Amino acid sequence: MRTVLAAAAAAIALVAAQPAAAQAPQGVVVVHAGQLLARPGQPPRGPSTLVIRGGKVEAVRDGHLDPAAVGAAGARVVDLRDQFVLPGLIDMHVHIFNDDDKMRARIEGPNRDIEDNLVIGIDNARRTLEAGFTTVRDLGSDIRSVTALRDGINNGLISGPTIVPAGRAIAITSGHADPANNLNRDLAAVARSQAENVCNGPEDCRRAVRSQISQGAEVIKFTATGGVNSNVAGGLGRQMFDDEMKAIVDTAHMFGRKVAAHAHGTDGIAAALAAGVDSIEHGTFGTKDTDALFKRTGAWFVPTMVAPQAALAQARAGARSRNTLEKAEIAAKAAMDNHRRAVAAGVKIAFGTDTGVSTHGENAKEFALMVQVGMTPAQAIKAATVDAAELLGRSETLGSLEAGKDADLIAVAKSPLADVTELERPTFVMRRGVVHKLAGQRQPFPPEGRP
Repeated sequence: MRTVLAAAAAAIALVAAQPAAAQAPQGVVVVHAGQLLARPGQPPRGPSTLVIRGGKVEAVRDGHLDPAAVGAAGARVVDLRDQFVLPGLIDMHVHIFNDDDKMRARIEGPNRDIEDNLVIGIDNARRTLEAGFTTVRDLGSDIRSVTALRDGINNGLISGPTIVPAGRAIAITSGHADPANNLNRDLAAVARSQAENVCNGPEDCRRAVRSQISQGAEVIKFTATGGVNSNVAGGLGRQMFDDEMKAIVDTAHMFGRKVAAHAHGTDGIAAALAAGVDSIEHGTFGTKDTDALFKRTGAWFVPTMVAPQAALAQARAGARSRNTLEKAEIAAKAAMDNHRRAVAAGVKIAFGTDTGVSTHGENAKEFALMVQVGMTPAQAIKAATVDAAELLGRSETLGSLEAGKDADLIAVAKSPLADVTELERPTFVMRRGVVHKLAGQRQPFPPEGRP
């Protein structure tokens, strides 16, 4: 009880310290856009007017129209006539509670309580939203913490993106995401006693999936292979048997949850795809054969290209373990060429960064890497909007600016179709009808009550 009360107190204190927040949809808002990419994958429109009511897009019209002309007399007008407007971005792979300072996390981590991590997560969520990412899929956090953060954002208490949480990644003993790896016997015993995400054998893996779902997981992640940042010298190859992967996928699908598989090694990628996963995360050592398997199964590939580069830089600087350094050298060298081949083969790509390995708020740096491996800026933007929404199963509400969809939109100074790095510098962010950033300033409108 003391821990719960302390966590609540920490959250309340941090919210109180934030600037006065415009957290409820602000009546009717009319947005005048210079150019509008209403549906990525299609050509942009010229001068346009969006009518936002109750947190939803009510209408999209050509030209810069007076509010009265679109049935919105008295509405607030947001002037973006010299800006390029597009849907809010979606990052399909983040870890919202990870500390950007990896050395500090290694030193202070054992001394931190859940309250400390909650403060870090609240700040990371704000930075992520202000960077233009209005929706994220969190693929590895304490399930109670991430669902509390999700609900606090959705209830208008704090600023952040819509969070689709997986909870803890399902892992086997000694595998990537086993919290007891390389701990001393006392700490390992404590970690294992609390590790509901660790399973061995198909029956136990069904239990682990159900445990995450019972606590609020909206998607399931499992670790099919070793991981770069595991402090285990186990390589990046496969770590689960076919029956364990199949048990995880079938159980998750039975509950209506999609499944993301962390997979670096070729054998793990192929096995996870054969088990029926909805997405492969990282896919570092894919081949022509796994490309064909992606296309045959219809699964999505979430490359997270910025992550191995960030992990390598951190490991070389001493902020990661020796085990991580050895794996990061291998992964960073192989990833770009293998991702280039997958793009050329026509594998379906959804945008994801593994932010938390890289720095929160710098998610958009992934776009330049996507273009480097052969995607056009238009394709990269579609991967972070329309395609990501499809993978989430939320195309009815996210991914484009059309009547009836969530009013999630951002603006940049120049067309990102010409220079995709413009997405690293958003000038305006709106989530569900609430303005969170305008010309570099947070939440410029006063609140109009709570939802």
